[in-house]
Amino acid sequence: MIDRYSISAPAEQIMSRFGADVPQHYQPRYNAAPTQLLPVITAEGARGVSTFYWGRPPAMSANRALGEKLINTRLETLMERPALAANLLKKRCIIPADGFFGWKKTGKKTAIPYRFVVQTGIFSMAGIWEEFETDDGETVHTFSVITMPANKLVEPVCPRMPVILDAKSESIWLADTGDMVLLMGQLVAWPPEQMNLFTVSPRIADPGANHPSLIVPMPAADQHGNLTLFD
Repeated sequence: MIDRYSISAPAEQIMSRFGADVPQHYQPRYNAAPTQLLPVITAEGARGVSTFYWGRPPAMSANRALGEKLINTRLETLMERPALAANLLKKRCIIPADGFFGWKKTGKKTAIPYRFVVQTGIFSMAGIWEEFETDDGETVHTFSVITMPANKLVEPVCPRMPVILDAKSESIWLADTGDMVLLMGQLVAWPPEQMNLFTVSPRIADPGANHPSLIVPMPAADQHGNLTLFD
């Protein structure tokens, strides 16, 4: 499961990279977490960045098990479930990012956080989005990150990784097309030789933490702050 990523780039870099207008309320997220409002670019609004909830809004996420299922969509299930296939056809999005996080288990109750980055800098993760009304009649937009089996760089730390798109695949993913074969053909593993990883502060586990220090290399430590020889 992917439940943390970062988009720390300033608005100007996002605008340059994706050719999309960035809203004035945009703020860097060093520790993007489920239930937060985060920037996405949809196939319906490719010229502008929108902000959708990752998974579900906070008030609707009391059931943690449900929230975990909604923040990620497995690539392997996209064509198996009619609702997901419908979203694949009509509700695709890309999620700007400059890193994502995973935890390497070192014991039954211990794990070390790692940050994974792409050598090109800012990248996008493939996603699908939904729109629905709350009990109060409010329209809510949410998104889910599409994940796939980890490549050789990520796999020693965690078994899954987000589907990362290059600029060409982004254009196809956001295009007005119903060609399922073409769309699925964009969802491939990112080359491990074009990525890097390093250990980060265990404070990344706190979804309320949001500070530049969270995305810089730190000595390997578990979630309790205990330094470890594993790296």
